[in-house]
Amino acid sequence: MERNAAGWGSGFLGVVIFSGSLPATRLAVADFSPLFLTSARAVIAALIAGVFLAAHRQVRPAAGDLLSLAIVAIGVVVGFPLLTGLALQHITAAHSIVFIGLLPLATAIFGVVRGGERPKPAFWLFSCVGAATVAGFALSRSADGSLSGDLLMIGAVVLCGLGYAEGATLSRRLGGWQVISWALLLALPFMAAIALTVRPDGWAGIGLPAWAGLAYVSVFSMLVGFVFWYRGLALGGIAGVGQLQLLQPFLGLMLAAAVLGESIAWPMFAATGVVVLCVAGARHFAHR
Repeated sequence: MERNAAGWGSGFLGVVIFSGSLPATRLAVADFSPLFLTSARAVIAALIAGVFLAAHRQVRPAAGDLLSLAIVAIGVVVGFPLLTGLALQHITAAHSIVFIGLLPLATAIFGVVRGGERPKPAFWLFSCVGAATVAGFALSRSADGSLSGDLLMIGAVVLCGLGYAEGATLSRRLGGWQVISWALLLALPFMAAIALTVRPDGWAGIGLPAWAGLAYVSVFSMLVGFVFWYRGLALGGIAGVGQLQLLQPFLGLMLAAAVLGESIAWPMFAATGVVVLCVAGARHFAHR
């Protein structure tokens, strides 16, 4: 019971940190290209992670773990940041955040496929209701989006769900912060080459908000958040703790309104109330 509670607490802290990712990304893509932002955030996070790994004298992962680390890197180091960055050129942060409500369902599915978890049937009911609520809200707000932006967000959610489930499974052996750190280092040569290739022609025109957005997604979204998130998934269960992502739209919308001045309509709060109930129900039925 204590292990489960610790997992849910750690997972919630991860969600709080991740909630600032899309607003910060929207600030950053105002002056940085999505490809540079994706590669630069990974390079910065990888350098920090490398220092921590060296300071704690962590043993290198076994050869058999490299494929799993590559999946984590493709899902959360490259795929999700790049696709969301591209999507935010077409849609608002408030609109994109609602798609994050689909992440728990994607994570739960991959938790079954890759992690071997078997939640109770009622869990899937609550998970699907929560996902449907978020998806329905997104469709009702279609005026704020575009087809290309929505498709990019769906692709980002699928890759991220896979990366979450794979990383959580691997963190049971390596540890949460070690998994994301090694995944970042694995992707470092590739991401560094891209960052150098697509770097801005000049730095003088880049505003402070864009720099702040880059700093947030590099340190918190790409590294610190995963320390808590992977620990939570490993301790509390991938499918169950993953449902906490249903709360991220509410937290993210608050930040989008506060930081970006984007409007928030009452249906957003109504949808959030439904998904909070779904999180509570999913938590109850997460384990057989």
